[in-house]
Order: sequence, then C-alpha cells, then structure tokens
Amino acid sequence: MKTFSAKPSDIDKKWLLIDASDLVVGRLAVFIAQRLRGKHKPSFTPHMDCGDNIVVINAEKVAFTGNKRDDKEYFWHTGHPGGIKSRKAHQILDGKFPERILEKAVTRMMPGGPLSRQQLKNLRIYAGSEHPHEAQNPEITDVGALNPKNIRRA
Repeated sequence: MKTFSAKPSDIDKKWLLIDASDLVVGRLAVFIAQRLRGKHKPSFTPHMDCGDNIVVINAEKVAFTGNKRDDKEYFWHTGHPGGIKSRKAHQILDGKFPERILEKAVTRMMPGGPLSRQQLKNLRIYAGSEHPHEAQNPEITDVGALNPKNIRRA
C-alpha cells in the first residue's frame, strides 16, 4: 500500500455556516479547528491546506459553562515593564469586538506555523447574524445537534 498525499488539485473545499447562538465556546472552537485543518476528511494531509471555509454568525451570543463568563480573565502584555493587562470575558463579549473570544479560542487550538496562519484565513467570524458570503452558498451546520453538551441551557 502507498501512503496517500493530497495534491492541490485533489483538495475539495466546502463552505460551512455555523450559528454560534448559545453554543459553548470551547466545544465550538474544537469543531471549527478540526474543520479548518481538514482532519475530518479521509484525504487529510498534514502539510496541505485541505480544510473547509467556515463562516460563523452570532459570535456575540456564545456561551460559557459555569461562572466563566464572569470569572474568566484574558491576559496580554504590552511589552513594557509591568505591562500585564487583563479583561474579563463578559467585558469582551459586551464590548466592541465580541468575535475575538471565539477567534482567539480557535487560534490557540491550531498548531503554530505558516500553514496554520494560512488556514485561519479561511475562518470568518461575525458578531451579528449578517454576513457577505451568500454567493458561496454555505452549507448550514448545526453543531448543537451533534452533542447535547454543545448547547448551554439556562
């Protein structure tokens, strides 16, 4: 048997549309990261971009389990001495760019390197329900129906 290695002509990229309303952030990020890399396909090749294009809408309505919305802190450093900064998850979700929560969760689940940065360009996240990718006819994917734990119920 020979090991299959996909060539650019063999790769078939699909467009997926995911509604992130009431979906748990970590579980949704795992699903998106696998689809971006193409690990769900039998023709997965580690050195090729064989993942799908993903459009996520309603990113401002994602959910956290437990008290994470109020307790979870995101840290960054300005580069100056004593420049550690932090912001709580609810401040980011209620702020100007709520899609960054999901964007950073997916980015941190991807391996580092040039290929991952190229694959992350296939991810488009929108805070509201409008998106400019209707011409691509994205296939609607219901992540909440895959596992009952994917949806946060109040």
